[in-house]
Amino acid sequence: MTDSQTNWTAAGHGVPASVDLNPETSALAAVVNLPPGFAAVAGDPEFGPAIATGMARVEKLLRDAIANSDPLIDATSRHLVEAGGKRIRPLLVVLSSLLGGGVNDDVLKAATIVELTHLATLYHDDVMDSAPYRRGAPTAHEVWGNSVAILTGDLIFARASILGAELGPQAVMLQAQTFERLCLGQLHESVGPREDEDAVGHYLQVIADKTASLLSTSGIFGVLFGGAGQYVETMREYGEKVGVAFQLADDVIDVTGAKVRSGKTPGTDLREGVPTLPVLLLRDAAAAGDASAAAVLELVDGDLSGDEALAEAVRAVAGHPCTQQAWAVAREWADDAGAVLAPLPEGPVKASLAAFADAVVTREL
Repeated sequence: MTDSQTNWTAAGHGVPASVDLNPETSALAAVVNLPPGFAAVAGDPEFGPAIATGMARVEKLLRDAIANSDPLIDATSRHLVEAGGKRIRPLLVVLSSLLGGGVNDDVLKAATIVELTHLATLYHDDVMDSAPYRRGAPTAHEVWGNSVAILTGDLIFARASILGAELGPQAVMLQAQTFERLCLGQLHESVGPREDEDAVGHYLQVIADKTASLLSTSGIFGVLFGGAGQYVETMREYGEKVGVAFQLADDVIDVTGAKVRSGKTPGTDLREGVPTLPVLLLRDAAAAGDASAAAVLELVDGDLSGDEALAEAVRAVAGHPCTQQAWAVAREWADDAGAVLAPLPEGPVKASLAAFADAVVTREL
């Protein structure tokens, strides 16, 4: 069947000629704001414009990749893209490419792939978590139902795979391995640790798979397609460590009331029964005979459907030393991520990567 015989539009095709594809003149370029952690590279006279222009082009590619002439499919696919987001993963691809020859068409495709993959997982996660909102907007399953949301996530991942095929077998393999880890992390989180398995170790592996794997792939894609393949292992390890630090910081933010910076309602994980590091450390402490930890857990394990009960549990967890211990663990992972960067050449790119590792725990993002 030819394209003219179908009523749908394949990724990137059929974009109206009236759409401005030039990032220098497009309004997209005006809305690219780098997180504070990237101040070193943002202020560089060469790299700053390269990143801003590159991210504007990635934003355009995202919209091209999900475009569809079917109104329903187009609307569901655009739902999360147009809700915004920090675009940390594609930003890491673009930034890492500057360790080599810089931003090119393959780098832009790779950056689009990691963001599409991330978006696809969000559709699925929101269904599994019955989340009512994402990025300040009603989630797709709340608007169109679970089946449409799940299939939209599948479709977006398929679009990412199409772009990966254009980059060659190495990109396809890396994306497939990453998606496998994303699924394994979600499965292991859902079933929990085995009876003979350390709960904290299990959780660290879960977040390595669910969060760190895609950040690691982002760094690898950047140097791989930016012509700096000698730094693949450095960026692989950096992404793994900074990704774990990022999620551990989220754990603590959930119980410290840092809603303004994170956009996350304090206690969400507690209410949903999601195992996070502060609570896991509390359980270890209680098992070791810490009466104060046991008292906090009585609140955590109680009925948190009411706002007052939730607020009390949040205050109790936030005030216990186990939460500061969790902060220290997140800080350690971030410091380790910065140390991994030693082989990289000195300059604004390395400085920005180091600053980003710090920003994920200070949440200057």
